[in-house]
Amino acid sequence: MQPIPILFEDANLLVVNKPVGVAMHDALDSKSGAPKDNALAIEHEDTDKNAAQKESSACKGEDTLRTDGIVTQLKKQLSLSELHLCHRLDTGTSGCLCLAKNAKTAAEIGELFSSRRIGKFYLALSEHKPKKKQGAIIGDMKNRRGGQRILLKSHENPAITQFFSHAAKPGTRGFIVKPHSGKTHQIRVALKSIGAPILGDSLYGGAPSDRLYLHAWHLRLPLSAGELSITAPFDTGRVVNETDVQAWYSALQQPDSYPWPSLPARFSTPPIDKLNVLG
Repeated sequence: MQPIPILFEDANLLVVNKPVGVAMHDALDSKSGAPKDNALAIEHEDTDKNAAQKESSACKGEDTLRTDGIVTQLKKQLSLSELHLCHRLDTGTSGCLCLAKNAKTAAEIGELFSSRRIGKFYLALSEHKPKKKQGAIIGDMKNRRGGQRILLKSHENPAITQFFSHAAKPGTRGFIVKPHSGKTHQIRVALKSIGAPILGDSLYGGAPSDRLYLHAWHLRLPLSAGELSITAPFDTGRVVNETDVQAWYSALQQPDSYPWPSLPARFSTPPIDKLNVLG
């Protein structure tokens, strides 16, 4: 197993470049030959029935394989006894992931996420032409069968996503995305809603590819000890390493330098969100 790339580390905080296919939490998989979730699959929480079946199998001595999630992997890699997820990324998403080494730091960063004071910027690729090249996508989100979410026209507790896009290569659009909220599959649903599902996102109709081309590119953390800005290289996958796409990627400006419009006043006060789950 390859080490997780470390982007920043001090006594209180750890920021890593999460690899594609690494889940947040540990998983148990039977050796019976049942397929494991791949990097593009949605993470499903165990139902009570599934949990009971796993417990029953373990009691019967059936063979299981344990797959370490990123927290367990990092604890082993860095010999840490304590590590707290500050937010989450989908299994297929790569890039900046922030973890705290103690409860005090976790609480501080959790409050920054809840109050939307953390700057989050993502990169994505799509083989579909969007309905608009830039703008904001705002709407409530609703669960559907099969793990999908959909965007609604209502604005009671909306997901808020801003973006710019440019041609990354002929037939492929590159997106710079700034989510202001932290809802499950927010970016994937937002780009789907404008007719540009992410390349490799089979759940939302993206063109087949070798990975989900969604990457948590940049984090800006206004910590009490001082502001921290972290960028994760977007360098994993066949498409992103093509010459034309590399030229687009290399030409990107610093994320804060783009002319992000101010949000309408009615969206400026954030509700209290649960743990941020992006992607």
